Amino acid sequence: MVDLHVHSTASDGTHTPAELILRAEAIGLKAFAITDHDTVAGARAAAAAGIPASMHFFTGVEISAAFPRFYPARGSFHVLGYGMRLDDPAMENALALLRTARRNRNPDMVERLRNLGMDISMDELHADAGNVQVGRPHIARLMIRKGYVKTFDEAFDRYIGAGRPAYVDKYRIECETAIGLIRNAGGIAVLAHPGLLPPADGLDFEELVRGLTDLGLGGIEVYYPSHSPAETALYRKTAERFGLVATGGTDYHGAISPGIDLGVGDGTFSVPCEVHEKLSRALGRICRETLPIER
Repeated sequence: MVDLHVHSTASDGTHTPAELILRAEAIGLKAFAITDHDTVAGARAAAAAGIPASMHFFTGVEISAAFPRFYPARGSFHVLGYGMRLDDPAMENALALLRTARRNRNPDMVERLRNLGMDISMDELHADAGNVQVGRPHIARLMIRKGYVKTFDEAFDRYIGAGRPAYVDKYRIECETAIGLIRNAGGIAVLAHPGLLPPADGLDFEELVRGLTDLGLGGIEVYYPSHSPAETALYRKTAERFGLVATGGTDYHGAISPGIDLGVGDGTFSVPCEVHEKLSRALGRICRETLPIER
């Protein structure tokens, strides 16, 4: 089994990086990556904790970017990065700005919920979330605990999703910048869960990928729990056509993603083992291309 899309307590997951390593080893994952939102802290902690010899670990991140100019849509455009150096200063500076933007909107969202009649405070939110990067999933979890909604979907659909009454937008870096940061840190930039992208009038998926490839995109997250067989086939074919690596993962968050388990999603999902082998080879080529020439 392979899972290259996993979140830890460094962003909005409920398991620490060390706990994820233990879980991954227990279920027999051959390869996995921690891809926290706008931070490499989870990947760094996992590497420091020690990776079992039986498992291939990729450093990872999921960057919240703006949609490319040629794809008119609102919200976040998610770019996964794999194999980056964890000490790259340009990437860390950019990610720090994104984390600040994410953190700064929380009080405004809580205030909007209070104006809607919900007895919720920032102190309560932080106490409930613990020592993690607080975001909308934690707000949703608190809303559930206090009985204002029954599910995460209801929280987002009625209150804190884009365009809903308690939603507050945030700063995002340009898509081209996100791809460039990953590439300049020695990694491969991958389009995350394309099946979740909103439709754009007059632009098909192949045109989107062509434009992103021109910006330096290196892969597509072909395998994802909510992708239909037809979507998976389309994304795999498109990746092959443009010479991109195909990746995949569950987008596992732990307790805040009920019904999605590490490595298997809803129990019927799997990522082919060849995915991590091809990603490894692609990263190896990048490493060889960027090695200094011996004189």
